[in-house]
Amino acid sequence: MRRIAVLGSTGSIGRQALEVIRARPDDLQVVALAANRNVQLLDKQINEFRPRMFSAAARPEARCGGEFLSPEEIAGHPDVDLVIVATAGQAGLSPTLAASKAGKTIALANKEVLVMAGEIIMREASLHGAQILPVDSEHSAVWQCLQGEQDGAARLFLTASGGPFYGYPQSRLSEITPEQALEHPVWKMGRKVTIDSATLMNKGLEVIEAHWLFSLPFASIGILVHPQSIVHSIVEFADGSSKAQLSWPDMRLPIQYALSYPRRWPNPELPHLDWSKIESLTFEPVDHDRFPCLRLAVGAGERGGTYPAALCAADEVAVDMFLNHGIGFTGIGEIVERTLDQHRSIDRPSLEQVLAADAWARDYAAGLAPGGCRQTERRNDLKPGNKG
Repeated sequence: MRRIAVLGSTGSIGRQALEVIRARPDDLQVVALAANRNVQLLDKQINEFRPRMFSAAARPEARCGGEFLSPEEIAGHPDVDLVIVATAGQAGLSPTLAASKAGKTIALANKEVLVMAGEIIMREASLHGAQILPVDSEHSAVWQCLQGEQDGAARLFLTASGGPFYGYPQSRLSEITPEQALEHPVWKMGRKVTIDSATLMNKGLEVIEAHWLFSLPFASIGILVHPQSIVHSIVEFADGSSKAQLSWPDMRLPIQYALSYPRRWPNPELPHLDWSKIESLTFEPVDHDRFPCLRLAVGAGERGGTYPAALCAADEVAVDMFLNHGIGFTGIGEIVERTLDQHRSIDRPSLEQVLAADAWARDYAAGLAPGGCRQTERRNDLKPGNKG
């Protein structure tokens, strides 16, 4: 029986993780649940799973004898065998670090953790014997392809569906509404990740994450647009041969593999591919010019230091502005770029410096909102040819 803590249990990944756990009651036991503000759903989860520990921004009504702890205390608790980090954004950083220092097995579904502090997290995991198992479908695919290989990958190709607007003309991107952007054609995800998928920011974050997970230079990590979302990643080896991992686009599959590893469990709730109905699998290079967020993310990863932390923070602020109709769709990339242009990076930062960069970038990006204190500066500093 593996004892599981689910951090972010009320979010999209957390709920799907609980579906997988619910289907394997003889193998998996929920001992801790952590959420943020959705206390009503957390109450229901506590009543069903009766965890020993729980956490939330406000204390839920349901207790069932459980102990109220912080996410960091839960992540490092001796009664926890595996921690699912399914929180969004910066909130996953401290619990992942706590789990790493406690030598836990970590099923990581939070992109920003390794983007913001990949060097710190990977160092602590190695030092304390923690195991980081990727849950993102692309990184899980690479991980699966590398099983049994003595030599590592020469190159990786992460696939992208292209999101709902890949075929849009450039002139129409500024007209996109939050409601349109939240209608992803393939994946079922949370609001923040869905918008990042529409801007292709998520693919840039995944490149940085892959850099840390698989110890590859950025030049060896490519992106292919694959609208069918059947091939989740391709690994090329030194001899020129390649492996790919294929499955139906359903996040429960990589979640279950992280929980069952090194085994593969049958699960009648999970979809299987019907090869007789797959007419084609197509791939094409990504258009970096039409989606500046992808270019900005990869560039921040290559520059290193605290640039990735500033990138994540500015993106969180900009996406929130867009979802609240404060800026247009193309404004997300503009705010991220302006923030990165003004950021003074620190090489090989400590955790405190990473968090300081995050706080600075949030404040700076917030000031770039319509009516913000930096609007005059922003207009005057535009480079020739850039759009205001």
